[in-house]
Amino acid sequence: MATATNGSVSLHYQTDGDGETVAFVGDAGYGAWQWGWQHAAVAGPFESLVYDQRGVGQSDAPDGSYTVGELAQDLEVVLADHGVRKAHLVGAGLGGMVALRTALSSNRVASLTLLSTAATGDGLEFTPLYGSPDDRDDLRRATEAALSSSFVERHPDAVDRIVAWRADEDASPGAWDAQTSAVERFDVSDRLYEVTVPSLVLHGTADSTWPVERGRELADDLPRGTFEAVEDAGHLVGVEASKDVNDCLLAFLEDHSDVEYL
Repeated sequence: MATATNGSVSLHYQTDGDGETVAFVGDAGYGAWQWGWQHAAVAGPFESLVYDQRGVGQSDAPDGSYTVGELAQDLEVVLADHGVRKAHLVGAGLGGMVALRTALSSNRVASLTLLSTAATGDGLEFTPLYGSPDDRDDLRRATEAALSSSFVERHPDAVDRIVAWRADEDASPGAWDAQTSAVERFDVSDRLYEVTVPSLVLHGTADSTWPVERGRELADDLPRGTFEAVEDAGHLVGVEASKDVNDCLLAFLEDHSDVEYL
């Protein structure tokens, strides 16, 4: 694992594979475990880059509230540290907002894949998604809130594994508040016309915290946006519908590699 530094904040990241870089940008509160179903799928034809946003995993968690602009700067620092001139960004929830902000402020973005996210945090209620890493029962409740009831019923072992990973990697209560404050203040709904890179929006229809309508609206307002609904999947759509998400992601990346990367 490598380390990049943005001011006094250390950011840990790891890479795998060769080719054009696909950088995964994480959701509020979650450690890098959330990309366990995607990064291996792209590593090979592409280089995967997974990092811990400030506040989670092995990255620093400075006190105070964060902004999506600061988090986008962190992403650019990580890309620069690894020598990446341009990358395909895959962001979930808060990470999707960071990817959108980066696309608006940087020429490093080749394409966007946006999972379970929105153009604005206004009106979102994501408290049910948080569980204290010190409380396994609370983590289980919060994990089940991010998944569809049918997935929880069919895959109790997967839920157990996620709870264990969350205990090791997820944000403390203070870092969760700092990250979600960034979501609440984010709004680029009137600037989406400026995002000219190809964009794929994936959203579970059973997402109870980030409504699927937000995903449809986002795709409609992006000049080169495409929307794919994932039926009956919850907020962690990349976990519970990993095959469908990976198939869409790889097809999209293959369609938009090489020509627009240079």
